[in-house]
Amino acid sequence: MNRRQLLKIGVGLLFTTATMSLASRIATAGQEGMSNQTRKMEKLIMSDDEWREKLTPEQFYILREEGTERPFSSALNDEKRDGTYHCAACEQALFLSNMKFDSGTGWPSFFESIDGAFETKTDFKLIYPRKEYHCSRCGGHHGHIFKDGPPPTGKRWCNNGVALKFIPA
Repeated sequence: MNRRQLLKIGVGLLFTTATMSLASRIATAGQEGMSNQTRKMEKLIMSDDEWREKLTPEQFYILREEGTERPFSSALNDEKRDGTYHCAACEQALFLSNMKFDSGTGWPSFFESIDGAFETKTDFKLIYPRKEYHCSRCGGHHGHIFKDGPPPTGKRWCNNGVALKFIPA
């Protein structure tokens, strides 16, 4: 076992303990009255082997190894129906179809996401800093946020299509 694997296990255990503690406090605070729209899904933690069984090799590369699919390779670029875009790994709702726009970049793009759907971090893989976003439920990598989107937010959530599952309305 190398240091990186040991660190992942340690962080996973710490995260699980913290999540269980928070879930316990929320339950005792009377979450029963919350609507389904404001209630977050429970965190989903799985090993790499479990993710490999659940995901295709391309989905594993994108969602678990922070890869990027080829531009213009996703059928979701041309998706125009009403519906909801979900995480392909854990099925958490991420975007509504009215948040989507054609950015011309070759990846499904959105000007906004559903509140609480993502967590962000700074990525320096291309030397300059970029804002990377991950599913708040399973930690799956989806893409990057850029400041060249349309009004009203001016943001472009550039998403890997293979990381999404579209569910028509």
